[in-house]
Amino acid sequence: MQIDKKNIPETFTVKIEKLSNLGLGIAKYDGYVIFIPDTCPGDTVKIRMKKKNKTYGFAEVLEIIELSEDRTVPYCKMQKVCGACQLQFISYDAQLRYKKEIVEDTMHSIYGNPVEIRDVIPSPLTEEYRHKIQYPIGQTKDSKRIIAGYYKNGTHELVNIKHCPIQPHYCDEIIDYIRNKAQELKISGYDEKNGKGELRHVVIRTSYENKKNLIVLVVNTEYVSNPIKLLAESIYKDLDNICGVSVNFNAKKTNLILGEKTESVTGQNYIEEVLCDKTFRVSAKTFFQVNPPSANKLFNYVKEYIKTNFEKPVILDAYAGITAFGICMSDSAEKVVSIEEEKASTKLAEEVIKSENITNIELHQGDAEEFFRTQTQLGREFHITILDPPRKGCTPESLDYALKLTKDKIIYVSCSPATLARDLKILTERGAEIEYIQPFDMFPHTYHIENVAIINLKNVCKD
Repeated sequence: MQIDKKNIPETFTVKIEKLSNLGLGIAKYDGYVIFIPDTCPGDTVKIRMKKKNKTYGFAEVLEIIELSEDRTVPYCKMQKVCGACQLQFISYDAQLRYKKEIVEDTMHSIYGNPVEIRDVIPSPLTEEYRHKIQYPIGQTKDSKRIIAGYYKNGTHELVNIKHCPIQPHYCDEIIDYIRNKAQELKISGYDEKNGKGELRHVVIRTSYENKKNLIVLVVNTEYVSNPIKLLAESIYKDLDNICGVSVNFNAKKTNLILGEKTESVTGQNYIEEVLCDKTFRVSAKTFFQVNPPSANKLFNYVKEYIKTNFEKPVILDAYAGITAFGICMSDSAEKVVSIEEEKASTKLAEEVIKSENITNIELHQGDAEEFFRTQTQLGREFHITILDPPRKGCTPESLDYALKLTKDKIIYVSCSPATLARDLKILTERGAEIEYIQPFDMFPHTYHIENVAIINLKNVCKD
């Protein structure tokens, strides 16, 4: 019998049972589900209800009565203030267990069929692992001091962060220099309420391989002002390991960090990163995994799976970005065909293919679904299709085409368990068989989890 939310008291004690897919603790009151932030399975907590919907509600912790054995002391002093590392108060081994449970629960609720979820492969690094850093820039109201950091959890209140332990330590020095130099050059920080202020964000792309850094100054203008030019030149001249400084133009009142246009001011406009012994170029807007050591594990895992199960297959690399999968798999393939919508990414892939002397990759730039359609009409066939779409996943039409184009296996790489579960349901309804899902921890201390699904197409009817 469903409980009436009016009968739920305002304050009471519960025990946390599990984590939600957004990292919130889940407890129940007579079957009524309650989501509670900053809690860990095994905690006994006194809570106050904040919002009551018909079948679930949200609460805040008033008191932790009994601590879970999986709790630990966060190594970042700002963990409760900054919204980036939601799970840092949970031991790393327990985080991995809970992430596996998140994938299992999501598959059960959305996919609905039995599927093997393997143990999460841990990240080689749990500190200083994040190699793409995006700082919002603001300014204090009275002193007009430039601040840079992250938003307070659940708000748009900017917290000035001096040290972030999940990113390389030298990034703290870089952003501190930029704060002070921007102040000296009288560059204004952005105010998102009124849309004023020149410097909106600072983005750092930092190479795990050689520790070089590309700095991107995101400005609220459509040109490079003299103070911004001086700031860029000073960063390049005064700081170590800066390979280049670019300016990105974003004058729209939007939550998007980067605008369409980027201009290199000094130095080079990319960093170099290594995956599977191949050297890639990563620019301001290039999609590339933020945790290179963990990404290397994932890419080598897929490569080893293909080498073990196929002899020189023809591979389709879809939603390819800079064709990272295709380039990494090229040694094991007869041919790789890559499709990517972003022109800049395709251009970077061309440069890498040339520098690595790879001769068996066919690059295409355009919409993936349209490419699938034309290749289907041509009667083309691939042994393996690697799908690595954006977080929103694939359209049903794209999945149908992928089934028609692929002879043996689809390898689906996803950062969203929910959209993966939705797309796997579509594929199995058309006869595909999910062999297993292998999760990878790309994002320690957060609720995010990367998954590789191995999908067998032997029973799919292609008509």
